Amino acid sequence: MIPFNKPYLTGKETQYIEDAVKSGKISGNGKYTQMCQAFFESKFGFRKTLLTTSCTDALEMAAILINIKEGDEVIMPSYTFVSTSNAFVLRGAKIVFADSYADNPNMDADKIEALITSKTKAIVPVHYAGIACDMDKIMSLATKYNLLVVEDAAQAIDSYYTGKDGIKKPLGSIGHLAAFSFHETKNIISGEGGMLAINDEQFIERAEIIWEKGTNRSAFFRGEVDKYGWVDIGSSFLPSEIIAAFLWAQLENLEDIQKVRKQHWEAYQTQLVNWAKANEIELPIVPNYATNNGHMFFVKCKNTAQRTELINKLKAKNIHPVFHYISLHSSPFYLEKHDERVLQNTDDFTDTLLRLPLFYELDVQTVINQILE
Repeated sequence: MIPFNKPYLTGKETQYIEDAVKSGKISGNGKYTQMCQAFFESKFGFRKTLLTTSCTDALEMAAILINIKEGDEVIMPSYTFVSTSNAFVLRGAKIVFADSYADNPNMDADKIEALITSKTKAIVPVHYAGIACDMDKIMSLATKYNLLVVEDAAQAIDSYYTGKDGIKKPLGSIGHLAAFSFHETKNIISGEGGMLAINDEQFIERAEIIWEKGTNRSAFFRGEVDKYGWVDIGSSFLPSEIIAAFLWAQLENLEDIQKVRKQHWEAYQTQLVNWAKANEIELPIVPNYATNNGHMFFVKCKNTAQRTELINKLKAKNIHPVFHYISLHSSPFYLEKHDERVLQNTDDFTDTLLRLPLFYELDVQTVINQILE
């Protein structure tokens, strides 16, 4: 059987976990946490990073940091995972969903401005499949209307955006804040796990406090204060050293993991062209300003019936593709709260998008051959 996903182990995860356990420091913010954070700050240029127990927690931290409160409006795509919305709903925000592009699940940047009101506080672009949103347009709107931008970069590690200035920037380094995921379905994993990237210096000090349960404990251990106490709201967002040790083994192999995953993605993209054209199926489109990070390969079928037929065909051959999100604006929880706008492109992706298996040890040629049969 070829599953949709299979977590890849580099071979050193248990070695580093054992080292963390033997060190006597397993509760978090120890050697491995600090090594991982330093890696991200050095390689991708994030001003400050904080590991979290999940991307959901990173998003919840972001919502607290930008002071989301009852009645604030937050604009985001409807075609995303529920955590993108939940983090802000928990603080009392009203979610205003933007439609996707017709050929790309990312939210259509040209449709955002019409959704901005006097109550709008933030825009949350989601880089679906690791492919960048149009960040120049989004950041321009944020500047024009004095809004904050939180990048949901859950799927976007080691992917980039090139703006009009010609500078290639890592996703997650452009908005004021960004959230990453290291869930076992992602490129770089720690089972569960995430990270908050802080690109605006005004949020750094408070982020550490929120991360440490609302205390200035981190500043105390650095000798910056002579005692620590409860100074703000917060929660237990930092992960254990066991999770960080696992993640470090992955980060040591980032380049190799990315190389292999992108090779699988390119194999799909090049070898399925004629099949897709013959069956009126759309392959992923990577805009000129974006890159592919090998996170996910999806196809857009012409209708739900064709998608179901393809799923059944591959499952009969022990290959397991899966569809993805149900549009959040039509979900049971939010249906009555939505403003009744029709988000046609989002609904089309809900009905027709199908993800093919993609993981490090995948025999991608076997999957391709079975699709083409």
